[in-house]
Amino acid sequence: MTRITVAKGDGIGPEIMDATLEIIKAAGAQIEIDEIEVGEKVYLSGNSSGIAAESWDIIRRNKIFLKAPITTPQGGGYKSLNVTTRKFLGLYSNVRPCMSLHPFVETKHPKMDIVIIRENEEDLYAGIEHQQTDEVVQCLKLISRPGCEKIVRYAFEYAKVYGRKKVTCFTKDNIMKQTDGLFHQVFDEIALEYPEIENEHWIIDIGAAKMADTPEIFDVIVTLNLYGDVLSDIAAQIAGSVGLAGSANIGEECAMFEAIHGSAPRRAGQNLANPSGLLEGAVMMLNHIGQTEVAEKVQNAWLKTIEDGIHTYDIFKEGVSKQKVGTKEFAQAVIANLGSNPSILKQVSFAKDVALTLPKYVKKPAANKQLVGVDLFMHWNGTNPNEIAKQLENVTLENTNLTMITNRGIKVWPEGFEETFCTDHWRCRFKPNSESKMDKGDIIALLFNAAKANVDVIKTENLYEFDGKSGYSLGQGQ
Repeated sequence: MTRITVAKGDGIGPEIMDATLEIIKAAGAQIEIDEIEVGEKVYLSGNSSGIAAESWDIIRRNKIFLKAPITTPQGGGYKSLNVTTRKFLGLYSNVRPCMSLHPFVETKHPKMDIVIIRENEEDLYAGIEHQQTDEVVQCLKLISRPGCEKIVRYAFEYAKVYGRKKVTCFTKDNIMKQTDGLFHQVFDEIALEYPEIENEHWIIDIGAAKMADTPEIFDVIVTLNLYGDVLSDIAAQIAGSVGLAGSANIGEECAMFEAIHGSAPRRAGQNLANPSGLLEGAVMMLNHIGQTEVAEKVQNAWLKTIEDGIHTYDIFKEGVSKQKVGTKEFAQAVIANLGSNPSILKQVSFAKDVALTLPKYVKKPAANKQLVGVDLFMHWNGTNPNEIAKQLENVTLENTNLTMITNRGIKVWPEGFEETFCTDHWRCRFKPNSESKMDKGDIIALLFNAAKANVDVIKTENLYEFDGKSGYSLGQGQ
């Protein structure tokens, strides 16, 4: 018997959760339930996180969290509970299977059967944003080697356990050579440990286009947080419907399972909602807690129900569907099919007593880190970078040179183009001259000189080499 935490959520959440729990209990799930309140009511009570402290205690004690969709109120500084939960609990892996149910659910991709494994804690979802000038705001993209190693290894282990033949990495490392470059590098390193599994890398834009056109050429896709968020919704939709897809969020200690769709408040309380997405999340939960036979029974009964043409309004189609049913009736149809298997759709058979073996991350030896320069970011309302360069003559030190000025990443000095549009946000790079080294005292001296010269420095970024390898990007056009 496994004790789990359940949150029924908002909108259609209570209806689809009741249907899901009824089905898995009828199938023999050995679970005990602690129910908590999260979402809109908690937000509007004055709790900007959407969850009470005592609810966190229950989730952390039980380790397994089955969550229905919630509504996050607009405005007011409310933070996404999904993002918060994933990061607080270390749920680094988001797993979303996307499979065609052709010919019973309309799709242009009848052979589609892919799993998207998305890094879940880092990237732009760190949510670190600042307004720096009148015209420019920034969002920091944070990628760590531990984050890359954990998610890439999870993808290969998942492929091994579930009999998948290929893992594909999607990045944009032709542009973001440091962040996405690290993800690609780690992917190549770990792929060597799994010679029996084919591996490949695609640039995200053409890879996404190829997935939307011919998804059957992919098997397991592993990628960074933002790309994976977008790709997995696209994949679920082209497979048939976002409403049919479930999601697992896996960490070293805890796990959360959910549907990928929202709370759909306009459909709430009408016995219309399709519980399939949350049910698919519950099947992943049952597999995770070792109740594989129950997971198989539920999944095959669900497939049989889809195959029988018993459909909720969202996937009902004249000439294909045979009966339009509500949430409760759909659940009863699945229960009636427990013990039955589909005859056209592929029957599932989950591997028994096989767990993903994921060692804890081990820190690498520290690299030889050397300071080799600094970028000073300025707020300046002018338009001619030559004027900035002239002004910075009063800032530079005897042992440093101003080597470059960029605006939104593009080099505008020296030898910039008059056609380049410039905002009020300027990056000014200082490096030691050929016979000197730089230390942090020099950076302090540069800032002191900038203050004296009335130069508005809004941030600094130190430039480092690690074991002689550059740890910073060049300006576009250098």
